[in-house]
Amino acid sequence: MYQLGSFVEMKKPHACVIKSTGKKANKWEVIRLGADIKIRCTNCDHVVMMSRNNFERKMQQVLPSET
Repeated sequence: MYQLGSFVEMKKPHACVIKSTGKKANKWEVIRLGADIKIRCTNCDHVVMMSRNNFERKMQQVLPSET
């Protein structure tokens, strides 16, 4: 399950490109939880806010923590 500060992978990659690999970024950090979820792209810092229902449909997996 995801929580504040979790990293998630969405079904569709973000349009920004990782410079070192040339691939599209697909790693997002959860920065707000509530009725709406706010996520931030870890590559370009673009922020997206969507309803919890929409987020859970579009999320593919929760990534392991980077500790």
